[in-house]
Amino acid sequence: MSLSGPFRDLLEAKRAGRPAGLVSVCSAHPLVLEAAMGQALEDGQLLLVESTVNQVNQFGGYTGMRPADFAAFLDGIRSAAALPPARLLLGADHLGPFPWRGEPAAQAMRKAYELAAECVRAGYLKLHLDASMLLGGDVPDARGGLDPSLVARREAELAAAAEAAFRGTAGPAYVVGTDVPAPGGTAGEGDGVSLTPAQELLDTVSLGAEAFRAAGLEQAWSRVFAVVVQPGVEFGDHGVQAYDRARAARLCDAARALPRLVLEGHSTDYQSPAALRALVEDGVAVLKVGPALTFAMREALFSLELVERELAPAEPSRLGEELERAMLADPSHWRGYYRGDEGRMRLARRFSLLDRCRYYWAAPPVQRAVERLLANLRRQAPPWTLLSQYLPRQAGRVREGLLSGEPLE
Repeated sequence: MSLSGPFRDLLEAKRAGRPAGLVSVCSAHPLVLEAAMGQALEDGQLLLVESTVNQVNQFGGYTGMRPADFAAFLDGIRSAAALPPARLLLGADHLGPFPWRGEPAAQAMRKAYELAAECVRAGYLKLHLDASMLLGGDVPDARGGLDPSLVARREAELAAAAEAAFRGTAGPAYVVGTDVPAPGGTAGEGDGVSLTPAQELLDTVSLGAEAFRAAGLEQAWSRVFAVVVQPGVEFGDHGVQAYDRARAARLCDAARALPRLVLEGHSTDYQSPAALRALVEDGVAVLKVGPALTFAMREALFSLELVERELAPAEPSRLGEELERAMLADPSHWRGYYRGDEGRMRLARRFSLLDRCRYYWAAPPVQRAVERLLANLRRQAPPWTLLSQYLPRQAGRVREGLLSGEPLE
């Protein structure tokens, strides 16, 4: 089984000395996915969408979807957007035992094997294998984490489960390495983040190759095309650590010595276009983005609510209030991430770059508020002069006839 074309193209570009990158959208929100597909269609590009093990797993995850459900959900959005099927790729992020890390190791890994098999059967083509976390009964190493050789062995076992489930010609493309925060993001301001040491990158590759070889998975290892690293990018509540190519030079130089592997960067949200370009030029060929997309969506919806208030409908949506109420009713998705007094946490719940409010858009009262907001704006179309106050870029396009005024445009 050979490596799928889009991932093979990244390696061929690297060998040719030509910068090439692929964006990975990590979101399950339909409005974000519709926008991403529209952008892919407009740009003539592929779209890679990845689900995390917390979002989607064999028990439903927080979206209530199993891998096959998520694949069908995505395909429905793709069809409505008229994006050709071959232009949509599906992947799994942090595929491993993270959701069950409190259980005995053998039990947690069995569940991770089941998830790997379900992902492959559902058509997932890209699998980021992540068995880096301590499980029940594991003994920490001197650094307080899991021994890297055991991480590699467990990731090889995950690959074995995926290989056994695969039926087809081009097998799954694999990513190893996990020098990133746990699925869902990190706390803090995103400053002072440590880079992956160059030697750690080389050790990850060496241990992975050895573990796959010992498990008889040489063919699967030939489809490992990327390694996750921390190139020095991160974000917190209100701060962004921008990419500094001088700081990352040793890491990127080490990666250049690995001809059949590219780097994958997580938490590339909120980086400037120049920083993203530099990341790709320096070999970070897969760029993960998630919170920045729902952050932008939240900004747009809040701006539309301000427009709605000026129109004074009989039944206003009160979207911001409903979102705040949902977050206070169930603080489990944000309590461990936001710090400070109540005023600071109130601002963070609404405006933090971590965008923990993204976990609440599916709450029925919040969904109803969004639907009411859109219905009100369709019933009473705002003049472009009102849009100009809160959505000036879009107002200009409405005035020029480039947008119809439909709120979801």
